Amino acid sequence: MISRRHAALAGVVAAVVALGTAEPVAVLTGPRSAPLIAVGGVVVDLVPEPLKQFAIAVFGTYDKIALLVGTALLLAGFAALLGLAAARRLVVGLAGIAAFAVLGVAAALTRPGADAFDALPSLVGAGLGGLTLWAFVAGPLSPDPAGADRKRPGQGPDRAGVDRARAGQGPDRHEVDLADGEQAGAPRSTPPPPPAAAAFAREEETPGGWEPARHDVPESRRRFLRGVGLLTGAAAVAGLGGHWLAGRRGVSAAREAVTLPAPATPAPPVPTGADLSLPRLAPYVTPNREFYRIDTALVVPQVDPVTWRLRIHGRVRNPIELSFDDLLARPMVERYVTLACVSNEVGGDLIGNARWLGVPIKELLDEADPEEGADQVVGRAVDGWTCGTPTSVLRDGRDALLAVGMNGEPLPVQHGFPVRMVVPGLYGYVSACKWVTELELTSFADFDAYWVPRGWSAQGPVKTQSRIDTPRARSRPAAGPVTVAGVAWAQHRGVRRVEVRVDDGPWREATLAPAVSTDTWVQWSWRWDATPGEHTLQVRATDAAGETQPERRSPVAPDGATGWHTVTVTVA
Repeated sequence: MISRRHAALAGVVAAVVALGTAEPVAVLTGPRSAPLIAVGGVVVDLVPEPLKQFAIAVFGTYDKIALLVGTALLLAGFAALLGLAAARRLVVGLAGIAAFAVLGVAAALTRPGADAFDALPSLVGAGLGGLTLWAFVAGPLSPDPAGADRKRPGQGPDRAGVDRARAGQGPDRHEVDLADGEQAGAPRSTPPPPPAAAAFAREEETPGGWEPARHDVPESRRRFLRGVGLLTGAAAVAGLGGHWLAGRRGVSAAREAVTLPAPATPAPPVPTGADLSLPRLAPYVTPNREFYRIDTALVVPQVDPVTWRLRIHGRVRNPIELSFDDLLARPMVERYVTLACVSNEVGGDLIGNARWLGVPIKELLDEADPEEGADQVVGRAVDGWTCGTPTSVLRDGRDALLAVGMNGEPLPVQHGFPVRMVVPGLYGYVSACKWVTELELTSFADFDAYWVPRGWSAQGPVKTQSRIDTPRARSRPAAGPVTVAGVAWAQHRGVRRVEVRVDDGPWREATLAPAVSTDTWVQWSWRWDATPGEHTLQVRATDAAGETQPERRSPVAPDGATGWHTVTVTVA
């Protein structure tokens, strides 16, 4: 039997081979069919909501990477246990791999849009993983493959000699006398056993037979470790190669080939002074590469604009289907709109402002002609994710868009290429459907979108909020004039006033920078004559309707966080 350390390592290598070899197969069937991604997607759907919020709070936009790494670590632990089990009974380890294959197949087949071919990556990976486990535990790469290193007949001294060596008797006394040249009757001493017998004396007899002699073990271990290195390297190359090929099959080239039409209604220019350009203050317009991304997709959907279609159906009198070219042929509207995630904590950065280009959703809904009572528009992404937006909001005249452009270029793939929804004044979980392929008219009474059964409110208007960007918490500004600055937002209502206070003192009104419209955030600043010592700064905003954000802290669930952003600094 191989050692526990080797058995655990064999199980881990088998898992690496299974996952690595599944990736090239997933190039053909789609990246969502890869076992790690498929199982991870099920985890995202089933994990308790508090745990999701914890992951977002801790890892932010890196929550998906953290999930995949955590899943891989759990898999490694499970694989090590399978290796230990296989060392005792190989069939148990192989059964564990088969169980993992069933899990991977089930996860892949239950994803939206899956077909029978999506089972192939898990099946192929599990088959090669099982073969690897056998090779290391009982096959040619095992440190003890079916007794290959054990003593065989004809090797070393005979058993009788070994028995005498174990009993300390040594060889025949007459042979010793002759070897030592002793005379008859002379005192005799017991000589040490010969080297071969001594080697056997160091061996241990087990119920399974003779274990390898110590001088044979290093070579078998070297063979084992060589196998570990070669198979792990080959699996890594296969996995990375599969990932690279999947990227080559992606839509980056198709995105680069898209030429956006000029807007029929351009966005108003950004007013002079809207961006205060202060260190550590978020810019008025968020660059695409810095725009937050929170969604449930572990792999970014790759949607070819040539085959993309949008269906507007359900409770409508005139169902519509559009191609990407059909959409681009319509008059385009360009607007600056700030989007915010409902998971944004007080003072958080899951918010950004961009210039969007798209077709007004109102026009499309007017053409589809919703029936009476169809008070919800369900946006459905290509991966099956759904959001429910009030029909009235999409038809009340605000700049709700089916966007195709972001900051002057086609939508980045991770932000919904080729088409996504942008709705001012609503949190993203009820409006910002990326990779959208359907708009279904229904009612809130008849359908709950993705997040509603998970404890979130069916409707999510953005709450009035403000944030201090500078000075940062725990910073050490110098005594004297200090510029306190940040951003505030109340999309589709607008910010009327921002106030700052120090150490529970009186509220002081900050200066608001100009903004493009009420649909974007606004920068603010206030001059503080800082004195040495530790100080607490707080900010609050009041929207155009006269509603001031509440002091009471509330969590992000079920409809967005509340509270005053507070930072503590030490003035030198």
